[in-house]
Amino acid sequence: MDYAFGAAVLVAGGLAAGHAIVYKRDPRSAVLWLLAILLLPALGPVLYALFGVNRVQRRALRMRRYRQRARTALESNEKPQGTALASLARLVGEVSRRPLLPGNTIDPLLDGAETYPAMLEAIDGARASIALCSYIFHGNGIGERFVEALARAARRGVAVRVLIDDVSHRFSWSSAAKRLRRADVPVAIFNPPLVPARLHAVHLRNHRKILVVDGLTGFTGGMNIDRRYWGEGASRDLHFRLRGPVVAQLMEVFAEDWHFTSDEVLQGDLWFPKIFAHGNSLARGIDAGPDETFERLRWTILGAMNAARRSVRICTPYFVPDAGLISGLNAAALRGVEVDILLPQETDLPHVAWAATHQLWQVLERGCRVWTRPGPFDHSKLMLVDAEWSLFGSVNWDARSLRLNFELNVEAYCRELGGRLERLFLGRRAESRPVTLKDVDARPLPIKLRDGIARMFAPLL
Repeated sequence: MDYAFGAAVLVAGGLAAGHAIVYKRDPRSAVLWLLAILLLPALGPVLYALFGVNRVQRRALRMRRYRQRARTALESNEKPQGTALASLARLVGEVSRRPLLPGNTIDPLLDGAETYPAMLEAIDGARASIALCSYIFHGNGIGERFVEALARAARRGVAVRVLIDDVSHRFSWSSAAKRLRRADVPVAIFNPPLVPARLHAVHLRNHRKILVVDGLTGFTGGMNIDRRYWGEGASRDLHFRLRGPVVAQLMEVFAEDWHFTSDEVLQGDLWFPKIFAHGNSLARGIDAGPDETFERLRWTILGAMNAARRSVRICTPYFVPDAGLISGLNAAALRGVEVDILLPQETDLPHVAWAATHQLWQVLERGCRVWTRPGPFDHSKLMLVDAEWSLFGSVNWDARSLRLNFELNVEAYCRELGGRLERLFLGRRAESRPVTLKDVDARPLPIKLRDGIARMFAPLL
């Protein structure tokens, strides 16, 4: 028995080590896993199977074929003005495999006070279909109003599909899933990690926020359906309402996620009606995740920093970028580009804020400027380049978003929208406090040690 166990441990360790060597793109990650497998011969391979294998092979082959047909139908030769932005559009097109579509209207929505009423109004006005994906969907507070609106829509014959990530469903006492099911609203739970076949996917969360109504009106951004963003003292966030051809790309992403989770194929005019031009913005959806869409958003961000000529504005709740993104920010600043990074002064995840503080010196010493906004926690996610290019959606500036989660962002080439978001950013910056290199260096030694230890675990934060 002892020999059999030892042989099994050796085989498991060899398989795990081989997989890490062949498939881990980051050599540091491969080395760390090899050490874990060698130092913990019985436990290491198990840990690697649970936490180290980060690829999901999608089952949605039929949906990908459908998406290719839809992509061809929506193909556009439109390009943004300016050599730098045209090059950026080409880069994003190559990595995203989606066309840049003209004829869109994009409206920013501030905080829950503007976002939730607009989403509820769209749901109440739905005639054909509603597709809703949320990382968090509370069933009480403001979430109760969403449950009721979705139930009303289902009763009047609207086709409703709701996708909730397993983290929200499993670890929240107030998940909306049970209430929706009692109201006969179809609900699917994305990638539950306790299913044996998916033990490898503990960290692979669907962090996307998507609402598409009648295939014509879309919402995406940073906001979950979360009671913390409604009422007095609510947290702050930024969301967007979209109309025009780009809405079909949001629906495509939802349809793939729904098929992956439920095996149901969503297609046809009910979900993908013909969409006419609705505005003047060039826009494109960019989905990314730890599957075949790996690092699409990271490439987009790097390309945008390289394309910047005057300014880069970043608003993010969590700022723990890797060395490549830090180099991109510093290179832009050294070229004379004005780089501003706006972070919340209050946080809901102190350990992530500690890790962020530990590495701020790396951008401050090269000329980037960092600001902290006072008041309630700000969950907004936004990147602007030269007040002409905008990137908004669900992604944070950390390894979890850029490597482990399924995310959705939208890029827009529009001076009108860019100018409006630039004014919004500058207004927030005006009420914020600058963080200097002196401030970072002045932290007491125990705080520096705490922050440094948190930074060591940044890939898992």
